[in-house]
Amino acid sequence: MKRALVRYRNSAFRQFLRRHKKYAPIYFFIGGFIFDTLTLGRVDRAYDLTVLCLHMVNLTVIIYLFNLADDGKWKNTFLDRFEEYFPLAIQFFFGALSSAYVIYFSRSVSLSKTVSFFIILIVLLFANEFLKKRISNKYLQFSVYAFINFTYCSFMIPVFIREMSTEIFIVSGLVSFGITLTLIGVTYTASPSTRKEITLWKVIGLVGIIYITLNFFYFFRLIPPVPLALDTGIVAHNIKVEDGNYIVSYEADDSHIFWRDHRLNFVLEPEEEVYIFSSIFAPTSLEKEVFHRWKWYNKETEDWEIVEDIGFEIVGGRDGGFRGYTYKSNVWQGTWKVEVMTEEELVLGVIDFNLIISENLEPKKLVVKRF
Repeated sequence: MKRALVRYRNSAFRQFLRRHKKYAPIYFFIGGFIFDTLTLGRVDRAYDLTVLCLHMVNLTVIIYLFNLADDGKWKNTFLDRFEEYFPLAIQFFFGALSSAYVIYFSRSVSLSKTVSFFIILIVLLFANEFLKKRISNKYLQFSVYAFINFTYCSFMIPVFIREMSTEIFIVSGLVSFGITLTLIGVTYTASPSTRKEITLWKVIGLVGIIYITLNFFYFFRLIPPVPLALDTGIVAHNIKVEDGNYIVSYEADDSHIFWRDHRLNFVLEPEEEVYIFSSIFAPTSLEKEVFHRWKWYNKETEDWEIVEDIGFEIVGGRDGGFRGYTYKSNVWQGTWKVEVMTEEELVLGVIDFNLIISENLEPKKLVVKRF
């Protein structure tokens, strides 16, 4: 045992951290981000579920251990030799969970109002780099934990129970709120130093504000409906279904426009139909009603007018997403967009295009692709 301890104290890893103590939090932050980027795929995959659950459990345990270390609870124990790594471990799991949320939420975010929540995740992801000097601030520590735990529960619980709705979101929020309060209560009771540093009602108040704010985001439709995600959204000239495949004919955009498949200016002949194709990722066995909301921009009123809602049901489990389409024949020239939405009117994505009706113009870069 003594030899193992000596080897540990003289290890290259420990010496490296000692020499680069100033930048160690950044290394752990980047490590957590790279780890998730390289390993995470589908949120309903057994590996992803296991990794994210371990991240959350480990973060909860280490926050508890870290706070009790100030009271000398781990002196002369097995954990004593690892105390200096507790802040780095918190940094790693904050970074890993934040990056996981960015990875999953980025699949759901379109250039719509839901992008505001995605920006918050991005800010949290990079702000984590600067938390090391303030990680001992328990108000900040528990506040960040509350946000991460709420986000974790809001998309993991629907995956586990294979159902998502407003009621499920509320239950998920209450579960996360209860877990966070339990961690605070247990830590506060067991740690005299924590009782000196924080006022219990203040930290509970901060967590409550975060809980209320995230519910506000949800009910004002500012949070993407993860675990659902829009994989593909295309405005097309024609769609056929052959042998289980969707044959989509559309005008391809330039190669440098990587964020959109179709051309923004959509050329249409009179009386021709306009098709909207979408493929939506959903966890295995999850069934959900979604719809395409067709909107036209009225230049006179300077407002978007709802033309029609066309719905269909999706079934999860397919890697390429559940495929479906809607179409309209009675359209007119102007600026259009089709919002892909859940029955709770949470936006999965937006497919926008400028409709040009002409007998003389020809579609450009017309391609046929199999989905």
